[in-house]
Amino acid sequence: MATTTRTTTPRERYRAQIRAEIKQHAWEQIATAGASALSLNAIAKQMGMSGPALYRYYLNRDELITELIRDAYRSLADAFRAASAASGSGTGLGALAHALRHWALADPQRYFLIYGTPVPGYHAPDDTTAIADEIMTALLDACPAAPADASVSPFEAHLAEHRTWAADHPAAPATLRRALAFWTRLHGVLSLELAGHFTGMGFDAGRLFAAELQDLLAAAGSPPGRG
Repeated sequence: MATTTRTTTPRERYRAQIRAEIKQHAWEQIATAGASALSLNAIAKQMGMSGPALYRYYLNRDELITELIRDAYRSLADAFRAASAASGSGTGLGALAHALRHWALADPQRYFLIYGTPVPGYHAPDDTTAIADEIMTALLDACPAAPADASVSPFEAHLAEHRTWAADHPAAPATLRRALAFWTRLHGVLSLELAGHFTGMGFDAGRLFAAELQDLLAAAGSPPGRG
């Protein structure tokens, strides 16, 4: 069966190059002043373009923010996919935890764009939400299932009726609870570390993350993953 190779014109390649440059300037702005201060006019000035010229590449600020958020979620989803593929049997949760921390430390501004304070007035489109669902699905797939005869806590009973966040995953309520514990506790450590709240406290934040992960894996009945 013949394969079709997608070709691009010089105009398309130039447009992609300019869009990538705009995004790079946007990340620099976010690192300096946060996503809420993102300005297309300021980016145009940095690039030696007029405002109307830049708007040929991004219609407005929300479209640019959407592109950045989409890129951020996609990069984490890809990191989770690679970690899942590389991990051995029973090590999935640990592998995902280490992938999450490596991804967050590599680019804190990217992390905070999707897991920090929401951008005022911005609502993520459905396709971006779908990528975020891939991340949660990978987490739920890696969580060991609870014993069939395990008792159900009040919160797990609540999760049985409030599972929209789980993206239609068939996991039992106890597994949903394990996934949430994993997600919230590790994000709590990462958010504080990346925001600099551990600075001067005299301990290694990486060791704190590892200790939290060890406790979570023990509670889930899963062996440690590879770092």
